Amino acid sequence: MNAARLTRRYTFGIIAVLACLALSGCEYDVPITSKPTRKVEGRLLGDWISKDRKDKMKVRKLDDDVYIISYNGDLFRGYHSDLAKTSFVSVQDIDSAERKYSYLAWELSADGNRLILRPINTDLIPKETKDSASMQKLLEKNLQNPKLFNEEAEFTKEK
Repeated sequence: MNAARLTRRYTFGIIAVLACLALSGCEYDVPITSKPTRKVEGRLLGDWISKDRKDKMKVRKLDDDVYIISYNGDLFRGYHSDLAKTSFVSVQDIDSAERKYSYLAWELSADGNRLILRPINTDLIPKETKDSASMQKLLEKNLQNPKLFNEEAEFTKEK
């Protein structure tokens, strides 16, 4: 896989996490991976708007591995949690006392201006899963299941 394509996939992951937050809320007690699986992707940083123009997302770099995300004014932290050649992000709601996580798969267009996020279906992956290792096994087991993801969200980078 070439560097440009890898970069696009990483960028999409962050956006996917954000979309998951917007579409399904935070549901899980643990992240997919306990630590980031890669560094912050520069092409994900910036301001994004949903296709229907109702949702706004700002993605900023907290440090080398972690993003701070403002989604319609709510704050989240997120990082890459790649698993079985799939680009995921673990996103934590830092604006609530529960600090729950959401999981998203993501894709970034070749030009870096369009982000697709696909949130995990919480009906398929139980919210009661209490550790990252069990979560990883469940996700890997269901990667080929068309019901793994909820409806995708599309965002466009604002200039």
